[in-house]
Amino acid sequence: MKRKFAAIVCAAAVLCGSISGVSAKASEQDAAQKSEVVVTMTAASEPASGFDPAYGWGAGEHVHEPLIQSTLLVTNPDLTIGMDLATEYSVSEDGLTWTVKIRDDVKFTDGEPLTASDVAFTYNNCKENSSVNDFTMLESAEAVDDTTVVFHMTRPFSPWPYTMAITGIVPEHAYDENYGMNPIGSGRYMLAQWDQGQQIILEANPDYYGEEVKMKKVTVLFMDEEASLAAAMSGDADVSYTASTFADMTLEGYSLLVAESVDNRGINLPTIPEEERDGLVIGNDVLSDIAVRRAINIGIDREKMIENVLGGYGTPAYSVCDQMPWYNEASEVSYDPEAAKALLDEAGWKTGDDGIREKDGVRAAFTILYHPSDSVRQALAEDMANQLGQLGIEVTTEAAGWDVAYDKAQSQPLMWGWGAHSPMELYNIYHTAPESDLAEYSPYANETVDQYMDEALSTSDLEQSYELWQKAQFDGETGVTQDGDCSWIWLCNVSHLYFVKDGLQVAEQKIHPHGHGWSIVNNVDQWEWTE
Repeated sequence: MKRKFAAIVCAAAVLCGSISGVSAKASEQDAAQKSEVVVTMTAASEPASGFDPAYGWGAGEHVHEPLIQSTLLVTNPDLTIGMDLATEYSVSEDGLTWTVKIRDDVKFTDGEPLTASDVAFTYNNCKENSSVNDFTMLESAEAVDDTTVVFHMTRPFSPWPYTMAITGIVPEHAYDENYGMNPIGSGRYMLAQWDQGQQIILEANPDYYGEEVKMKKVTVLFMDEEASLAAAMSGDADVSYTASTFADMTLEGYSLLVAESVDNRGINLPTIPEEERDGLVIGNDVLSDIAVRRAINIGIDREKMIENVLGGYGTPAYSVCDQMPWYNEASEVSYDPEAAKALLDEAGWKTGDDGIREKDGVRAAFTILYHPSDSVRQALAEDMANQLGQLGIEVTTEAAGWDVAYDKAQSQPLMWGWGAHSPMELYNIYHTAPESDLAEYSPYANETVDQYMDEALSTSDLEQSYELWQKAQFDGETGVTQDGDCSWIWLCNVSHLYFVKDGLQVAEQKIHPHGHGWSIVNNVDQWEWTE
């Protein structure tokens, strides 16, 4: 650790002046006059395909309200739905037609008006070309007049407002294959400069129709963790993301911002006995026993794990949607190792001479996979292995790149990262996959759970659908929780950590989704320097 810290200090010493476009240190100007900010993000946050909604901008690591483009809707801090371009929207009783009215006073930054035709073009283009977001539920988008767009759906889809909250509107007249590198939008900011692999610079849109932008210039630097820390130590960044490894450091002139998240970590538990299908091994003879799955869930000390691995910067996770409006509190469990041991005893898993349990000649042993580039997932897997050893379950850990991890997860648990501002996260994990009798990411199926989620999608009222999503988690008899099938074990929600320069007031953060990236600047336009 001393060598690493020394390297960071050296990096900080040479960083100043090495990054073009970075604002001068606060000591060299009156902070009260500042209207610009410098923020560091992970290198993975730089959009490889540019700032084009059709190719991922607005999804995955870039989940946010696009800064450059406007969206029809937004998610509020409490994750209810708010308006952006839209002034009102409605859905037909059969859920197959969404009608949206939009503002008539919006222009793109090239001076051309934004109309419903641009909205329809954007969505139809995403349907044809989207590589990240799912638009299979959209049949077509139609501009009825300049301020009315109608979405014709292939099937009812109640979470559609969440799609409308992350899909930036592009100009039909100025869109081509190079749009992502030179985007034109109508949002709060314009892309002024992009030095690929290094930084982007955003400048306030002078014709923005919404609330006045306080931060007129935003520079985003793409860096690894050590370089981000160096940028803060040298004073060249105003907001620097960091990891729990460095979070307890004292940096003069900075304080630590801890943002809550639904950026969770957990493992899948194959629920069927081992078998082979099409040359692929699926299922697990140990984890197919529900008693083992339930014992694991209550036999893990999440608080201890968070302290050991995350330095205390996290919260226990009990589902893929903790704190979301559709979360079911029945997911929560209490740490009870003695009850976990009793479950295993009652199910016939007897402790052998070496301390490991066995039943009908099957040893209580399995492997937890993790991605080799993620030290946190590795540490969580190893901590879990240590804890489960106390229950008489033998766990080994193994690195697996994504090229093989998905297949291996069909028979062994994998340490995953999930978390989104949409109930579709539940659907994607637990619902039976198309043309299959099992879920996509882990062998699991429950017809009742599927029915609740299908009904949730089919309702014409988004808020009414929340109850159905909650029933899919547990309805009092079945579901995916501890008292249900317990097909996944959720461990922790990873807090997102940032060093923030003194005098900078960062606006209230809504719960961050998966990915330590653009969520921090969702509301950067409302940040301000107070001293």
